[in-house]
Amino acid sequence: MFAVAVASALVAAPAGAAPSVAPLGPDFEWGVATSGFQAEGTPPDSNWARYVAEGRTHDPYGSGPDFRHRYAEDIANAAAMGVDTFRFSVEWARVQPRPGEWDESEFAYYDDVVREIRAHGMRPMITLDHFVFPGWAVDRGGWTRDETIDLWLANAEKVVSRYAGQDVTWITFNEPTVFVQKELTFGGLSPLDAPGALDRMVRAHRSAYDLIHRLDPGARVSSNVSYIPAAMGVIDSLFTDRVRDKLDFVGLDYYYGVSLDNLTAAAAATEAFYDVRPQPDGIYHAALHFARKYPELPIVVVENGMPSDDGKARADGYTRADHLRDHVYWLQRARQDGANVVGYNYWSITDNYEWGNYRNRFGLYTVDVLTDPTLTRRPTDAVAAYREVTASDGVPADYTPVMPDSVCSLVSPPDSCVNTGSSGN
Repeated sequence: MFAVAVASALVAAPAGAAPSVAPLGPDFEWGVATSGFQAEGTPPDSNWARYVAEGRTHDPYGSGPDFRHRYAEDIANAAAMGVDTFRFSVEWARVQPRPGEWDESEFAYYDDVVREIRAHGMRPMITLDHFVFPGWAVDRGGWTRDETIDLWLANAEKVVSRYAGQDVTWITFNEPTVFVQKELTFGGLSPLDAPGALDRMVRAHRSAYDLIHRLDPGARVSSNVSYIPAAMGVIDSLFTDRVRDKLDFVGLDYYYGVSLDNLTAAAAATEAFYDVRPQPDGIYHAALHFARKYPELPIVVVENGMPSDDGKARADGYTRADHLRDHVYWLQRARQDGANVVGYNYWSITDNYEWGNYRNRFGLYTVDVLTDPTLTRRPTDAVAAYREVTASDGVPADYTPVMPDSVCSLVSPPDSCVNTGSSGN
């Protein structure tokens, strides 16, 4: 059956103008994102600070983009684009530098971040764990030990209690399966330890969901998942299926697709994300995958963005603004075809430390961390494009994507190979 679908897709090329799309509406939530270790600078002792110090990464960390001292500028830049949500993380390693010891000066910094976000009319989306945990927790075995669940929950309780009532959307773990994969890659976990580590994150999330709803009634809670084309059956079974009843929305992170005419996603295996050809129509299929699998849950795109190679223009001329508009177009298509997508965050507000290198540039604002001591934020073409998108609740009805539809998308096979939507060509 799948072979027949592939053959049909190969002979059925799209024709004519793209189907029109309706606005996403005034209640749709637009946002931007960043994370602590990647953006703050002056990192405290943690698993990732140690990976850098031990020479396991490609680039030194340097100053980082220095969100720690320039958050007001980054938050103001986000607000100027008309977004509703600013996502960041409260770093466990920063606020609890030693067991049982909480750093009030660092909490005061996060207090200011939350206050600044709200003063600009945006909602904070706070991530409790974005791949990073304290060095002292590393020394005690990290996620190989059951003890870490209680230690992690103690931090969660401290953070949630502090910011309850501030209209926060909470993310427990950022991309749990990728978290474990990176720990394997950089030596924090052995292959034998990985299943147990993921089990502990499941248990921690389930407890945190109840904790957050007790401390911050009415807040929304989730954990975002990295969408891996053609592999989501396995990925879902490792985490999302196991916490389905402890999610208020599905958090979707979509970066790349796979199709018969686009196998460049293989570059992701070597972290060369800039060599992956974007496949915007894949976000449509990813949204429909979750809409079919978890129909009771709305969908928030917690991360989506395009890496460039050290800030250089792509050889094919495809720009960050093209990428942004094309993905928003396909989200509008997904909404029309039944996926309850209620929000979208762009990753990221500035270029940052992409887990070992500065070469992968995802920022709406470019920052040359290794060569520019002033860390000047320079807008890409996507800044103006995002301002237009938020003002219009999406792209215009007659928008035609710059990147053509893929030939037999394998993002969610076999459906994605033969279906471009009920409103499609």
